[in-house]
Amino acid sequence: MYKKEDDQTFLWGPFLKKLAVIAIPVAVQNLLTTTASMVDTMMVAPMGEMAVGALGLCAQFSSLMFSGYWGFFGGGMLFISQYWGSRDDEGIQRSYGMTWVCMMTVALLFGSLAIFAPGLVMRIYTDKPLLQEIGASYLHIVGFAYFLQVFSMAMSCLLRSTERVWVPMAASVASVAVNLFLNWVLIYGNLGAPAMGIRGAALATTCAAAVNVLVIYLLAWRSGHPYLFRLRGHFRWDRVHLKEFFLKCFPILCNEILVGIGNMAINVTFGRQPESVIAAIAVFRTLEGLIIGFFAGFSNAASVLVGKCVGAGELDTAYERAKRLVYLCSAVIFGANLILFAMHRPILTRMSLSGASYEAGVRMLLIYGVVSVIRMGNWIQNDTYRAAGDAVYGTVLEIVFLYVMVLPCVLLSGFVFRLPYWMVFLCCYIDEPIRYVLMQIHLYSAKWVKPVTENGKAALPRFWEARRKKTG
Repeated sequence: MYKKEDDQTFLWGPFLKKLAVIAIPVAVQNLLTTTASMVDTMMVAPMGEMAVGALGLCAQFSSLMFSGYWGFFGGGMLFISQYWGSRDDEGIQRSYGMTWVCMMTVALLFGSLAIFAPGLVMRIYTDKPLLQEIGASYLHIVGFAYFLQVFSMAMSCLLRSTERVWVPMAASVASVAVNLFLNWVLIYGNLGAPAMGIRGAALATTCAAAVNVLVIYLLAWRSGHPYLFRLRGHFRWDRVHLKEFFLKCFPILCNEILVGIGNMAINVTFGRQPESVIAAIAVFRTLEGLIIGFFAGFSNAASVLVGKCVGAGELDTAYERAKRLVYLCSAVIFGANLILFAMHRPILTRMSLSGASYEAGVRMLLIYGVVSVIRMGNWIQNDTYRAAGDAVYGTVLEIVFLYVMVLPCVLLSGFVFRLPYWMVFLCCYIDEPIRYVLMQIHLYSAKWVKPVTENGKAALPRFWEARRKKTG
């Protein structure tokens, strides 16, 4: 049913309540996961900057895997949230099945590389032999966690899209608790266990990932989730639905893979910097994860709130929600940055940064504190467009600017002109203001409203007729 809602009738109270119900549990879940990574770094920190740097390089490989499966995660949320809005049970189950298979294929690739060729992976990221050796010992074990982590993310995609966000949040609480305890036991050999060092951190991560999957299954089963356990419905595909799924996922997948490759080239550039800068980058990436993890809760909420309205045919409401979400989320990130920077001194020193590495970490946080507000504005707009059915516009912009502007500037400044590390770092974000302007133009054009459900498609002509009358 088509529902019209404009600037005069928009109800902020119910909107903020719905946003909080979805965003806060997801943000808490992501923060717990990132906090566990930060604690990993802190607990490894007494082993020295080389151990911290190696752990950071391994995290960059994990981020590349994230880029590989996130395209399918985004595509899954697009379909599941819209089918959830139109109450299409078969569409939800079918979309989850396709999402799960695609994501697990990515996990198989990266898990196999980590387990069977960890030395090769580390040689790509750095030319420092000691970093390669330490990182390879970590990857060889943590590769087993990749399968479990991606499995839990696929289930989280379904649960978040159907507004059962508390289940993955509770699982994250259990997982983080197990990870922290096993870190304490295995890294330094407490309670009679052998002192495994960085390999102990990898084993703790793997065990925690297994707990995460188990708790999600148990809680979803006890709450009677209507879609997670209907296995036959997950694999009732046909050519028409597969084609539609991959047509929508393909731009998102290309975006994430090409961005991941671009970021890998950037990380390779920083992997050739002095050891102090490599350690500072490792710590910065962990702290950046806190901001992104917190923000991702609001981004996922935006995807569900907008996608659900588009799927139900409430297109005006989806449009009005999208406009407000962009500015609201940017304001939240600005506040989070202020809190992080106010606490930066004890955090950086606790993570073994001192002298040159501490100075590098502070400069990176200062630069990021400014550019991340614009960057997250671009992110929330792109996620909103994807949830509404437009997976192309933001993808094309991000890829074009990354390969035409960002990568050449980073590579030239790092390898050719040998500029200071902070200038190389700044080059990573030079495209964000330009893209923000272009994304804003697209936002107000409403051309990103592209339903995949019958209810949404039926409401589209009236939506455009109302906009033509409004704009004259």
